Amino acid sequence: MTGHELDSATQLERLQKKSLKDEVFEYLHRRIVAGKYSPGEWLRQEELSTLLGVSQTPVREALDRLVSVGLAERVPYRGVRVPELNPDEILEAYVLRLILESAAVRMAAEAISAGQLKALFEIVAQTRQLVTLDDMSMHRQLNKAFHISIVQAGGNSLLNKLYEMTSNLFPDWMLYEYMFRHPELLQASLDREYQEHRAIVDAIAAHEPEQAVAATLQHIKHLGTQLVDFLGIPANRLQEKERLIGLNPDSSPEG
Repeated sequence: MTGHELDSATQLERLQKKSLKDEVFEYLHRRIVAGKYSPGEWLRQEELSTLLGVSQTPVREALDRLVSVGLAERVPYRGVRVPELNPDEILEAYVLRLILESAAVRMAAEAISAGQLKALFEIVAQTRQLVTLDDMSMHRQLNKAFHISIVQAGGNSLLNKLYEMTSNLFPDWMLYEYMFRHPELLQASLDREYQEHRAIVDAIAAHEPEQAVAATLQHIKHLGTQLVDFLGIPANRLQEKERLIGLNPDSSPEG
């Protein structure tokens, strides 16, 4: 595993601070978000166990957790690897996020509890403090928790399941990884994301479903712009997908 070796004493010190499975998960999460593991690269349980100086059990549990949050995929009879997503899969996940999160935030604006609303404000406040590249792994986890919390606040268990699957196919980690290669974009991106998240929560808190939907669509469409600018997704294909669900009526069908 050339390029992934770490000082064993440093790793041992880190692994002693938390449960082993949590530390292994956070180590791998940070490395994937930072682009240290490439799409399609295998995360070999035995190799990671040797590298980190731990048994294979916490490594296996950490890999399972990575799969559950969309940062890894399990290939039958072969193992676990960083996902390789093609443009079609990315566009499908993008469109479903527009549809599902619009429905979820509308329901959340009507049904959210005081406790759920407080938790959303706390997540937004926490992300505001994460401003460096070293913070991006935690920022990604809080970002994911923010959107999942809104869906859960809508109170529809089937929608929760559909959204979890959709969220795991959306390449948010690749957008963060782009920031590691273009750090000059980081501050502006984080500022905009904070303002957009705050606008969504404020609309939910005011029990204004239409305003909440508009803020959510604006936020996700900005992510769509990043898919084009950062990952090279064809702009005309993204716009056509939006047109098909009524969000970009002025765009023309592909020829």
